[in-house]
Parts: sequence; structure tokens; C-alpha cells
Amino acid sequence: MRYVLPPTCSPPRGHYSPAVVCGGFVFVSGQLPVDMSGQIQGSDVEEQTRCCLQKIAEILTYSGSEIGLMVKVNIYLSDISLWPRVNAAYAAFMGEHRPARVVVPCGPLHYGCLVEIDGVAALKPA
Repeated sequence: MRYVLPPTCSPPRGHYSPAVVCGGFVFVSGQLPVDMSGQIQGSDVEEQTRCCLQKIAEILTYSGSEIGLMVKVNIYLSDISLWPRVNAAYAAFMGEHRPARVVVPCGPLHYGCLVEIDGVAALKPA
């Protein structure tokens, strides 16, 4: 098992790693649309969704994977009425790749963010 902390990620404020590589997979912790100082990036849910996915892409690349190898995605929404907009931004980012996915309406998120995304990806073949 290998803990992953890419230089582009701020150190977690809680007791966890941004990602863990184990058993041929990369398990990515929930990513919020915030910068290294904790400031929200994106004025709307579409921008926040893209920010979360871009952060995941950077973590996956650093870990030896990529977005196209994601097998499972979990999306947490502060308000389920945002779902159509999140889905559109997600589809544009992911293109034809369609990993398994769940959407969880959860109420308020940390920092007042509108969306948080985590997931699992396979490692690139050696």
C-alpha cells in the first residue's frame, strides 16, 4: 500500500491521504473545488465540478493512472436540484468514458462548496 500526496495538493487537514494505491487501484479521497489555501474555485456548480475532476485527474496522473481508467465515481451534492448541471459538466469532462457512479445529495459541504467528488481508478498496465 502506498499513500499519495501530489505536490499540487494541499496537505489534508484531517487524518487521511489524498489517494492510496493498493491492489492495482488508486483510491482517491473526496476532492472539493478549493485551492491550496482553502478558497473555493468556481462561481457555479459547473466550474466547481470541473475543478474537482481536474484535481482527481492530477492525483491519478501522479499515482500512475488517469481519468480514463476510473472504474467508480461518487458525487456528493449540497442540493440535488444541481444534478442536471453537474451531470452535464461531468459528461463534458469525461467524454465517452462512463465509469460506475453514484450521486448522493448530502446537504451542506465543507467551505460551502456545492460538490465533492471521489473515486477509484485502475493503475496503468505495467
